[in-house]
Amino acid sequence: MSVFFQTLSQANTIYLRQEFEVVKIAKIFLGFEPSNHYQILTKDGQEFGYCAELKLGFADAIMRQLLGHWRVFNIVGTDMENQQVFRAHHPFRWFFQRLDVFGADDRAVGNLQQRFAWLNKKFEFRDTRGRVIMTMTSPLWKIWTFPIKKGERAVSIIEKKWSGFSKAILRRVFKSQRRNKGFSKKLSGAKELFADADSFRVRFTDAKLTADEKLLLLAGAVFVDILYSADQKLLILAGAVPEAFILFYAIEFIK
Repeated sequence: MSVFFQTLSQANTIYLRQEFEVVKIAKIFLGFEPSNHYQILTKDGQEFGYCAELKLGFADAIMRQLLGHWRVFNIVGTDMENQQVFRAHHPFRWFFQRLDVFGADDRAVGNLQQRFAWLNKKFEFRDTRGRVIMTMTSPLWKIWTFPIKKGERAVSIIEKKWSGFSKAILRRVFKSQRRNKGFSKKLSGAKELFADADSFRVRFTDAKLTADEKLLLLAGAVFVDILYSADQKLLILAGAVPEAFILFYAIEFIK
């Protein structure tokens, strides 16, 4: 078993941290394509892997704008030696999104399947035979909390921790606009807004979870971020400053 899977199998909590570095935002205006990625960390803050959505060129950027998370996309996870340890594939879907997850040797691990539910966000974690092994159900008013169960037993919880989109930063950007200090000041505030890292905490509350089940939960954290975060960021930025709103679209277009 690789160091990545040893660490994952032994962990009771992991973090996925997504970074929007200032230098990446600056590159927007220079025409370079930045690479946004998630760092995978232990609860002590030790990095043991990365994962990122694969870029497929200009056409993929266009499809991102037209279709959002409904489009086809692929996620690749690597260890600290840059060796692929898992991948995930999202096929085109208008409704009931699905994410297929594979191990390091391209061995099928299982998938996540979105299900219909009144006033809830609902997903099933399924094994390679299509059997439901875990469920994730969260009410719409709990935007970033996703409890996971096996039957009626709680086994894990995925929670998003906001940092970069704090009210204090938004207030500072908004005040800059009202004082009419110019675009550079407002852009500076928008950069700071993106500079901090948002993170997901995945807690494994059942000690009997297997490495494959934990990998499905890790992939689930990335999946719900892709499905739900863009709309949340858009709503926040739209209420801040027009330049930040434009900056959001610039970042979404190239990431």
